[in-house]
Amino acid sequence: MQGHLSKMRAQLAEQVQYQLPVGDQVIDLNPYIGKQITLTHTGNINCCNCGKKTKKSYSQGFCYPCMQKLAQCDMCIMKPETCHYDKGTCREPQWGESHCMVPHYVYLSNTSGLKVGITRATQIPTRWIDQGATQGLTIIKVKSRLISGLVEVALGEYINDKTNWRAMLKGNNQDMDLKAIAAELLPKIEQTLSHLKLTHGEDAYEVLDSDIQTIDYPVLQWPTKIASHNFDKNPEVTGTLLGIKGQYLIFDTGVINIRKFGSYEITVSEPEASLI
Repeated sequence: MQGHLSKMRAQLAEQVQYQLPVGDQVIDLNPYIGKQITLTHTGNINCCNCGKKTKKSYSQGFCYPCMQKLAQCDMCIMKPETCHYDKGTCREPQWGESHCMVPHYVYLSNTSGLKVGITRATQIPTRWIDQGATQGLTIIKVKSRLISGLVEVALGEYINDKTNWRAMLKGNNQDMDLKAIAAELLPKIEQTLSHLKLTHGEDAYEVLDSDIQTIDYPVLQWPTKIASHNFDKNPEVTGTLLGIKGQYLIFDTGVINIRKFGSYEITVSEPEASLI
């Protein structure tokens, strides 16, 4: 099977069910855990937006010109508190209306430790799965991406807003009482929340009373030492697939972040049979 990589699709179940898009085809990955497979980069990278060949992939799958012009590649996607839609400088106002000027959720998750993050409603629980979280809890609903970023920054003064991917891949953390943690954190940002209502209206945010979502990943064996595969350094990744967590395939030979290599053309094979 040969085609261009996209980030893995994931479906919440008793254990997360993963699929690997390779061009127009999709591989159900869970049945291959415990088996040997090989991913080989052909050397081709084609932009996921315009399709043109590029020497380097930007923003997880774009060529440089598309990365420069598309709103989904703007810095405010990584730092939502810098959203500039209201200033009239959004690269694609229609895209901004459908993706940024819509309700967002601020959440707590248990990844490599306690983490705060933001996402759209349509990305729950996908966002948590992509980060390798074993627990997730939405705590505040806001009316725009900008507001979610401002709340995240305020909470970031007290807890982490990044995932330590190496720690995340070494095993699951003990469960956390995310509701109790939220109850301790929210009073600490009361001034920020009050200011948001003054500047963005009484409907700027809503504190939620949600249930904690638990997530279990299909992993046979956790790596004790993290070695990272990189198609730019070695075009072939081969080994026994020991598990999947986040957007990482865990082999006995090392791990690879599939999302990092979006738009890379690869061939997928296994020793005894062809993948269907």
